[in-house]
Amino acid sequence: MNPAKLNRRILLQRKSEADEDDSGYPVNPGNEWEDVMTLYASREPLRGREFFAAAAANAELTLRYKIRYRDGITPDMRFIDLNNGRTCNITAVLDDPFGDRTETHLMVLEDFTNA
Repeated sequence: MNPAKLNRRILLQRKSEADEDDSGYPVNPGNEWEDVMTLYASREPLRGREFFAAAAANAELTLRYKIRYRDGITPDMRFIDLNNGRTCNITAVLDDPFGDRTETHLMVLEDFTNA
């Protein structure tokens, strides 16, 4: 992986866990997003068959972000692209596409509700 192509900063976030009182009842429903880490990434538009398959499934803007190999990223997370401030919801995490533990691909949908 060429580090010069990782020209975007993304702030990875996850939903906070619900707080419980002494009796075990939820106090905070856990609707807040908490920061996990900041990473370098590259954004790539989908091409050819990937683009048309994504367009058939939904009408949102689907993108692929590549990062260095990282464990622990799940589809229930989101991130904020710090270059343009856009929020993207992770739909799929494609770990290690080449089998050499060098990169992870994140398939995302851009969230226009926070724009």
